[in-house]
Amino acid sequence: MTIMNVSRRGFLAGAGGLVIAVTLPSAGRAQQAASVLRPDTATGAILSPNAFVRIGEDDLVTVIVHHLEMGQGSYTGIPMLVAEELDADWGQMRVTSAPADISRYVNPMFGIQGTGGSTGLASSWEPLRRAGATARAMLVEAAAREWDVPAEEITVVDGRIAHEASGNESGFGPMAQAALDRGVEAPEDVRLKEPSEYKLIGKQAGRLDSASKSDGSAIFTMDVMREGQQVVSIVHPPKFGATVASFDPSAALEINGVNAVREVPTGVAVYADNTWAAFKGREAVSVTWDETGAETRSSEQMYEIWAAAARASGRVAEASGNVEEALASATTTHEAEYVFPMLAHTPMEPLDGVIELTEDGAEAWLGSQLPTVDHQTVAGRLGMELDQVQIHTMMAGGSFGRRATPASHFAGELAEVARAAGPGAYKLVWTRENDVRGGYYRPITVHRLRGGLDADGNIVAWDNGIANQSIIAGSPFEMLMEDGVDATSVEGATRMPYAWPAHRVSWSQMESPIPVLWWRSVGHTHTGYATETFLDELLEMGGKDAIAGRLELIQDSPRDRGVLERVADMANWSGPDAGNGRMLGVALHESFSTYVAMIAEVEERNGMPHTTRMWCAVDCGIAVNPDVVVSQIEGGMLFGLGTAMFNEITMARGGEIVQSNWHDYRMLRINEQPQIEVSIIDSSEAPTGVGEPGTPPVAPAVGNAWRALTGRTPRRLPFQPVSAV
Repeated sequence: MTIMNVSRRGFLAGAGGLVIAVTLPSAGRAQQAASVLRPDTATGAILSPNAFVRIGEDDLVTVIVHHLEMGQGSYTGIPMLVAEELDADWGQMRVTSAPADISRYVNPMFGIQGTGGSTGLASSWEPLRRAGATARAMLVEAAAREWDVPAEEITVVDGRIAHEASGNESGFGPMAQAALDRGVEAPEDVRLKEPSEYKLIGKQAGRLDSASKSDGSAIFTMDVMREGQQVVSIVHPPKFGATVASFDPSAALEINGVNAVREVPTGVAVYADNTWAAFKGREAVSVTWDETGAETRSSEQMYEIWAAAARASGRVAEASGNVEEALASATTTHEAEYVFPMLAHTPMEPLDGVIELTEDGAEAWLGSQLPTVDHQTVAGRLGMELDQVQIHTMMAGGSFGRRATPASHFAGELAEVARAAGPGAYKLVWTRENDVRGGYYRPITVHRLRGGLDADGNIVAWDNGIANQSIIAGSPFEMLMEDGVDATSVEGATRMPYAWPAHRVSWSQMESPIPVLWWRSVGHTHTGYATETFLDELLEMGGKDAIAGRLELIQDSPRDRGVLERVADMANWSGPDAGNGRMLGVALHESFSTYVAMIAEVEERNGMPHTTRMWCAVDCGIAVNPDVVVSQIEGGMLFGLGTAMFNEITMARGGEIVQSNWHDYRMLRINEQPQIEVSIIDSSEAPTGVGEPGTPPVAPAVGNAWRALTGRTPRRLPFQPVSAV
């Protein structure tokens, strides 16, 4: 990380504030451009809001957050890092969104500006604390010069700067101005606090975005209104891979408020004065589709093809020992296949965006997880230079990965809408039906697992064949392919904590025009289920307890042991029988460097598993805001449980999607939610993400409890009635 020398780079003043500019450590080739502060030509000020910390004359500290706030708490956790090192009062903290600018706001874990993979807080941990500490040092130096006292004698507590001996005291604002006036330079290095010195980190600070979301003043993309703005809705193909052959706009144009109907690369766009007219116009457009390249297989047909591939030899992602010899010499062998359907993300706020196109440039307002990709896509589709296009990242009503498409399909479609109509302002709105049937799903996946036990019941062989479409092949993220294997397809199946003599994980790449995408926790959602339920069966076949057996296999993984032992204590584990006709199931899974163990208590209701209680232990390093950690884990658990119980996107014979909205792709209801208890492991390790790791262990914990209750492991998700298994 580099702290810019503000005097050399330009200790920039304007809007009565002090800005501390920090460049993040380089992790990829895309952000190699130097971080250079520029004058703000839009306001005429010589201060550009392109840093992370801004201190105003009014004492308020604004943190410019470069991660999308979509409900996960970025607008609270990241400012807490700055406030801690700045010794600010939490009440003086404010937050705003960073513009699309890869040179300043790159995510060092991605190499581009982006939010995802539970990296927001983890990637900000040191840089943003250092930004706060640097700002504090500059304020102290300014006070020392103003008061003519040694800087070492100055204290900063709860947003007040003081020198006890002289009785001088000040807020941040006057000293920010003094720093500007006196040309205080940023120090080359600053000391960061030790954990024992934390006053804010580890405490329950209130969320900075709660008030605006409660009183309705928070601005989402749907709230954006531009002069002369038209609303646009698009007729998409009924099958993936189909294209427009011809269309008749006449009926749509007769609807009051519909202004135009135009073909765009993704379908037929209806332009109207308002949303209602746009939707009615879309219904009225008659389109003939060319299905020459369309996917026409049903889900059932694809499951069979995918399963055959999982049984065959795929590319080896990871291996040790000789699996075939170990299986051949095993006393007992076991084999199982697992089928996982496509899943939609269905965030509360469907996709929407606004673009304003002029002869000279364009501005777009989006809930963007990948501003760099969206920025480049919009500029490219409009034939403009990057500096002609401005992306405003808005708060988003959920995502779970939906707003992070490597193909930047929505931003591209938004640009195409503007290009087809010419200069003007356009709000593109997707309905939930658009989203449910519009693709970018978690891909269909099949696992075929084989295991072997010796005479003492020890696991001696483990073979996992996986077949699915690649999310990243052919995308800007293809560099994540390792020896021809999509790492996101096998993550969680590789680098498992368990020690056994021989194992192999292989992957077969499947092809389809169906667009696929990372879904909350990405590959971990299917690998976690397949591995943890299969392991549970092997342990039982070997006569081993589900927790004791796992602990035997993770002797050298203290953080896995820590969460597993903690959750066993929480649930008073003495075996799967919980009494009263209920059974317990356990699962252990690390994802995104966060360790999670869960136990589910399950009973039977109407032939289906009903989860009554869940216990969760999580080791995510230092819990910057424990309340947000617990909320994220609870949210991830309920998200995963609802999906395991109810959700699948299926294709009928011919290739049309069956589901359309929450009536047939439903969420977990309040009366279906279990009682949840979450325990956070105390840690001095750097924080890791919590937005996704709460999801993968849920389904296998429930599945293992269901097997303990019924003797049957669900091999296909979502769970089916016991009579159908």
